[in-house]
Amino acid sequence: MIPEQPNHVVSTIENLPAESISTSPGPLHRMRNVFSREMLLSVALGQVLSLLICGIRLTSKYLSEDFHANTPLFQSFLNYILLFLVYTTTLAVRQGEENLLAILKRRWWKYMFLGIIDIEATYLVVKAHQYTTFISIQLLNCFIIPVVILLSWFFLLVRYKVLHFIGAIACILGIGCMTGADVLMGRQQKDDFYPGDSKLIGDVLVLGGATLYGISSVCQEYIVRNLSRVELLGMIGLFGSFFSGIQLAIMEHKELLKVPWDWQIGLLYIGFTACMFGLYSFMPVVIKKTSATAINLSVLTAELYTFFCGLFLFHYKFSGLYLLSFFTILLGLVFYFSTTTYVAQDPRVYKQFRNPSGPVAELPSSGHLEPSVTYTSLSQETEEEPRVRVA
Repeated sequence: MIPEQPNHVVSTIENLPAESISTSPGPLHRMRNVFSREMLLSVALGQVLSLLICGIRLTSKYLSEDFHANTPLFQSFLNYILLFLVYTTTLAVRQGEENLLAILKRRWWKYMFLGIIDIEATYLVVKAHQYTTFISIQLLNCFIIPVVILLSWFFLLVRYKVLHFIGAIACILGIGCMTGADVLMGRQQKDDFYPGDSKLIGDVLVLGGATLYGISSVCQEYIVRNLSRVELLGMIGLFGSFFSGIQLAIMEHKELLKVPWDWQIGLLYIGFTACMFGLYSFMPVVIKKTSATAINLSVLTAELYTFFCGLFLFHYKFSGLYLLSFFTILLGLVFYFSTTTYVAQDPRVYKQFRNPSGPVAELPSSGHLEPSVTYTSLSQETEEEPRVRVA
């Protein structure tokens, strides 16, 4: 028989606040918080983008190596035309402030700048393959990660935690592991084929392309959070098709005439355009769900997906280092997505993201303005979070 508790003990327990008698979460509960549904969804969405990039690279490889169709500008032009037909025409039939002409009156020069950046980023990286080794391109392409982090920090006011930097470093180490596997398995090109001056030019082109990609990613994140995905893609389709068409007519018209057209080449161009269109259409959705930094970390696995397909299509040699690289990158993504970033919003200089699902900070009517901190979470958080003030 269980003895009754004294009345004063029962009264004391009943009067205790709930926080003081709640048990601390166990290891299983903490594991569930780390591997939450939101975190797994964010990783999965990034891998969908990687698979689309894998399709782009495979079709490009077939076009350039099997059919000698070296037409990167024409391939990009097809994508911009499709974006124009789908999204720019959608803006054209809208009414009011979201109409194409109204948008052009307010922000035409900004979208023209973004369109040129998007075109030249792709062109510089593709052009670099003519001057430097594939190994150098793999490594130097990681330069996009610090570019996006710095731009997000200073222009989007995103603040990162230690786990974010650990995750980013782990992802880059995964790419280094993959590069080492390429060297050991003999996938690198002969150094004699690329003289020293040529390599320097190629490396500079890769760094330039990575920088432009980083600028484009951060601009896209700002637009999809403040404006709309359709506006972003419609404007890229408009200015991208215009400027890439001019560049194509000047620089690539001779190569286009040399293409031995047949049904196989036609299918490859269609496949490339479909993958590229899917990538452009789906990327703003994932960026709004995660961030520009998260996207660029996630797509680092695209090269590994291309290699795994190449085992069957191009008879690449296998090494366990590729699997190690793949799981290292995935581990880095888990680290990155396991915690939240936050945006330090200064009402004097920064326009708040229009996010209906998130808390809206109330600005003081008078007095000294201090930047507030709003958390943007990828994992499940409590509905009411305390506002935090920083100096």
